[in-house]
Amino acid sequence: MQTLMDRLSPILARWPWVALTASALMLAIAHAFETFGGYAPCTLCLRQREIYWAAAALALIAIVAGRLERQPIRPWMFNAALAAIFALSIGIAAYHAGAEWKWWPGPSTCASTGAGVSGDALAGLLNGARIRPPACDEAAWRMFGLSMAGWNVLISLKLAALSLLALVTSRSHP
Repeated sequence: MQTLMDRLSPILARWPWVALTASALMLAIAHAFETFGGYAPCTLCLRQREIYWAAAALALIAIVAGRLERQPIRPWMFNAALAAIFALSIGIAAYHAGAEWKWWPGPSTCASTGAGVSGDALAGLLNGARIRPPACDEAAWRMFGLSMAGWNVLISLKLAALSLLALVTSRSHP
């Protein structure tokens, strides 16, 4: 029977590629919800996207650095930084989910800037209609009782844990 670490070793050996792919997928899913689902992002949603942009950029740098003959930074350093980025993502997503459940207040800037508002909505605004921007303390969508922020907590937790495992394995196999 194969152990869990044996099953994970191919993933961990290519962790920057996996982290880049996961970050790109999370960003694509977020933009798909916005573009095709009509869900405008709130302030905290945008903060969560920034985390994935940072993780994708760092993973890409790690991939390029891994191709260099003389690596000024060791792979374990990138894995440690990715673990920290995904841990920050857990915190921001948990804060957002908690605000949605009314466990604590959301930020005072808890509405979007209006980006992503349709032309019809703007025309309606000129005719006296009111546009209610998305709020950080209201879940726009839920699946199995979890909002997008709640799912992001779980996904970020998994990515942080895998980053830590990649860190440990990269430290033991320089």
